[in-house]
Amino acid sequence: MPIVGKLIKKTTAISYKRNFNKGKEYTNQLNTLNLLLDKAQWTRFGQEFGFSQIKTEADEVAAYKSRVPITDYDKFYKEWLRLTIAGEKDHTWPGRIKHFALSSGTTGSPSKRIPITEAMIRSFQKTSLRQISTLHELDLSEELFSASVLAVGGCTKLTRKKTHIEGDLSGILKKYTSFVVNPFTKPGSRIAGIKDWNHKMEKMVEKAPDWNIGIIAGVPSWCIMLMEKIVERYKLKNIHEMWPNLGVYIHGGVFMQPYIPRLEKVIGKNIHLLDTYLASEGYFAYQQSVKNSGMRLLLNTGVFYEFVPFNSDHFDEQGSLKDYHTAYTISEVIEGVDYAMVISTNAGLWRYMIGDLVRFIDLKEREIKITGRIKQFLSLVGEHLSLDNINSAINKIANREKIAISEFCIHANHEQLRQEWFIGTNSTLDPKAIMSMIDVELGIINDDYAYARKYSLKEPVLRVLDTTVFYQFMESIGKSGSQNKFPRVLNETQSKNWFSFLEKID
Repeated sequence: MPIVGKLIKKTTAISYKRNFNKGKEYTNQLNTLNLLLDKAQWTRFGQEFGFSQIKTEADEVAAYKSRVPITDYDKFYKEWLRLTIAGEKDHTWPGRIKHFALSSGTTGSPSKRIPITEAMIRSFQKTSLRQISTLHELDLSEELFSASVLAVGGCTKLTRKKTHIEGDLSGILKKYTSFVVNPFTKPGSRIAGIKDWNHKMEKMVEKAPDWNIGIIAGVPSWCIMLMEKIVERYKLKNIHEMWPNLGVYIHGGVFMQPYIPRLEKVIGKNIHLLDTYLASEGYFAYQQSVKNSGMRLLLNTGVFYEFVPFNSDHFDEQGSLKDYHTAYTISEVIEGVDYAMVISTNAGLWRYMIGDLVRFIDLKEREIKITGRIKQFLSLVGEHLSLDNINSAINKIANREKIAISEFCIHANHEQLRQEWFIGTNSTLDPKAIMSMIDVELGIINDDYAYARKYSLKEPVLRVLDTTVFYQFMESIGKSGSQNKFPRVLNETQSKNWFSFLEKID
């Protein structure tokens, strides 16, 4: 369809020029908060916290912060969301919320029900179109624009409950997808509706020769596994022998760097990697340009952002927010600091701490990168290791030693005051030597870790596993595929499940 490709490419160029420099001003956030308060002022939540009074204050932001407490899912569910899910009208957002996305959560955790409103869906649609326009910068071929987008996501079939409909976010969004777009998206409704991940994977591998894929999107572990299986099944040298127009991979959810060696083995030519920050709670940011590594935070799509510094002044050793804390707006943050992100949204989430840590790497362009999770950091004896520290150390050693490490996890052994590492790789390596290298690198990256290792933290130990072990574990607990991600720092429940699984396969 060369004419279609030419038309889409031209439309993308127009949209790119129109939107590239829009939406960076702080006034967008002030307008967003004002609109959210205005919309929800007569809800039960809005009346409880005086939204109509807040709107009369000279400093609306300060008034909002002083009246509405910061919350997390458990607290918000207990005090507000459970009644919204039960069908309460005008509770946290005007009207009755009909759809709830089941978040994948962290391995071993129960799914959360995240409200999805029509206003939020419109924001998703608007953001998706804006992100597609960034492809103009890549100067891609018209053949790619004529090709299909393969979304490796969750099951699109939804479950009807007494008061609402729930399921994977992709299924909810698909209900509102234009029929014009459907022919350009794969794997198609029949395959997308399969719940069993292995069965879905097998069907995608079967249909792969019939597709002309230009863009692939999804979590790295599952997208790359799919391409590896296709290459193996059809005895190809690389995925480009089947999909010559594949030129863009839109990823998110985890750090991409550890997966690049596997990706490079399965592709035949370079493809553009674009990072995105899309969660059940909102579409927050995406990589605006391949020239910049950061993702631009979206300031005018129905989300008001606040940022709490992730340090001992604001959080305790378990990653819980202290009573005394300060939340900053986009106009007050600084570069190089890890912040816990707090959101208020057009789906009725109010000062909701999403659990992610972000760092601003370009304030002028409002660009961020995700550095970890609030509950996924290591601090047995005050070493304060973030996921960003851990990933940086592993990547440096993997690159230097020319080994591929795409999966790993760490257990904090409180009895022995020791970290127990598990690395997934198909490379041959000496566990003690590699662990020693990572140990040294962590000490260089993080002064607290170096101090802890010198005085109280015992030498870490490492066990090397085949990469498939990690995926087998995910399957054993019903978390294969889709948006499911293996936790890097195991909590107590996850550790118990992990060690129990290892005992069975040993």
